[in-house]
Amino acid sequence: MSPTALSAGPEHGHVTFLGAGPGDPGLLTLRAVEALAHADVLVAEHEVLDVVRQHARQGVSEVHTDPDPSQDPAPGTGAPQLTVVDGTSTTAAVPVVRDAAHLVMEAARGGRRVVRAVSGDPGLDTYAAEEMLACAAAGVPFEVVPGIASAVGVPAYAGVPLRDAQGADVRFVDARTASDRCWTEVGASDGTVVVSTTLDSVAAAAGELVSAGRKPDTPLTVTVAGTTTRQRTWSATLGTIAQTLKQAKVLPSPDGGRPVIAVVGERSAAAQRDQLAWFESKPLFGWKVLVPRTKEQAASLSDQLRSYGAVPHEVPTIAVEPPRTPQQMERAVKGLVTGRYEWIAFTSVNAVKAVREKFEEYGLDARAFAGIKVAAVGEQTAKALIAFGVKPDLVPSGEQSAAGLLEDWPPYDPVFDPIDRVFLPRADIATETLVAGLIELGWEVDDVTAYRTVRASPPPAETREAIKGGGFDAVLFTSSSTVRNLVGIAGKPHNVTVIACIGPATAKTAEEHGLRVDVMAPEPSVHKLAEALADFGAKRRVAAVEAGDPVTRPSERRPGARRRRSTT
Repeated sequence: MSPTALSAGPEHGHVTFLGAGPGDPGLLTLRAVEALAHADVLVAEHEVLDVVRQHARQGVSEVHTDPDPSQDPAPGTGAPQLTVVDGTSTTAAVPVVRDAAHLVMEAARGGRRVVRAVSGDPGLDTYAAEEMLACAAAGVPFEVVPGIASAVGVPAYAGVPLRDAQGADVRFVDARTASDRCWTEVGASDGTVVVSTTLDSVAAAAGELVSAGRKPDTPLTVTVAGTTTRQRTWSATLGTIAQTLKQAKVLPSPDGGRPVIAVVGERSAAAQRDQLAWFESKPLFGWKVLVPRTKEQAASLSDQLRSYGAVPHEVPTIAVEPPRTPQQMERAVKGLVTGRYEWIAFTSVNAVKAVREKFEEYGLDARAFAGIKVAAVGEQTAKALIAFGVKPDLVPSGEQSAAGLLEDWPPYDPVFDPIDRVFLPRADIATETLVAGLIELGWEVDDVTAYRTVRASPPPAETREAIKGGGFDAVLFTSSSTVRNLVGIAGKPHNVTVIACIGPATAKTAEEHGLRVDVMAPEPSVHKLAEALADFGAKRRVAAVEAGDPVTRPSERRPGARRRRSTT
């Protein structure tokens, strides 16, 4: 039964057992996203909640089932600590004597739609199966939304196909619960074996397979943090994996208990992983990239960086405030309604927001734009207008900038244009390029300060330390003001950090602040800037491979980075 068909009445509670996949939020199914959008309660371990919460509706209650090592479970129950997060408030972790199944059923009996999210696929989760049985016994309706199992998804991201053209057998083993009989059976087989284990138990699992009959020179791959940008894969054999992990300095480690997926077998394509490792070979794989923009401004840019394998981190360097004197903006909006303008040109999402807020103040809506031509400087600004209910008449066909907008802007024609005036709401620090260009085309321009930009508050201390200490691999500067403001609120980026600038003026400002500019966009576009950084990362990777050197991120070159990395 679909959650969308359920009533909110107390007698119609419902539980969805949902597979969150192996870690990449992009691997959630469409059905999972639908269930999450209607959930009243989410129950899951913290890492699973991080994967699913972005698709949950606002105000959903979250229940963390992570154990708290600082507190003992209730006597005789082994119950986990449950942290309840309702909306934006979080209560302290407290011991509970009920298990997750009781908690889930109680919420469902109260008429709530509960999503019980588990890593991988619910059908392979022992506890999920027990909770399903408990729901069935109690008469609580439930459904199962399958997810991609880690044992299948992780090898795919590691570039290790599990079957070849001959269709070899594939066996799956959970080393934590495998019996001697299980090891004997898979050891006697010549098929591919996928082993779910932990980092510090890989060598022991390899030893079990050798003892059961597998040759020590059988190829093996081991992947940790699979399908995430922290993924790392080692290729070895059953006989050499212990030494390989030791040389990689990942063992011994406090995190040796992290789950891993090991793939064993002659036919598992482990030997061809260097050709098939599509995920880890992305140009910016694992790079932590600082984006000095707000989340709203950086949305499409961050998505583009993720497509290159990067981990974007948005840090606002400016804050938006109303103009000091609102009268100019008020007169312009009234003129918009009374027919003073032929065009209105939006050069930023913030300009759209400022006009929309002024409309709401006057009780107006998108209908006030009737009969007026609307221009947007780029796709993001156009999207903000469409969300307001306004479809722009003009968006640059080429470069998304003031210059690109002028390229497509029609000159004033007194025969076809009854009005010769343009309303231009924008920031107090905007350049005069657009105003001058419109005047040259014969238009009169009301250049109105719709909002002011001021330096944002400093980011958290952890972020400031990462900026100054080399914790970021790259930073994207999209204007001179982002350079000045970032240095002002957080300090100068470390010299190992790759500095990428959108154009010559921004690069000059960066150099004036003592920064070495490594990457410059071929044209003034944030997407071309990200593309240029990806090209830089790809060339860096190729150079390392050709030289026989390990592929590392820029942040791993800073003093002490190798020592700290060995403990992660």
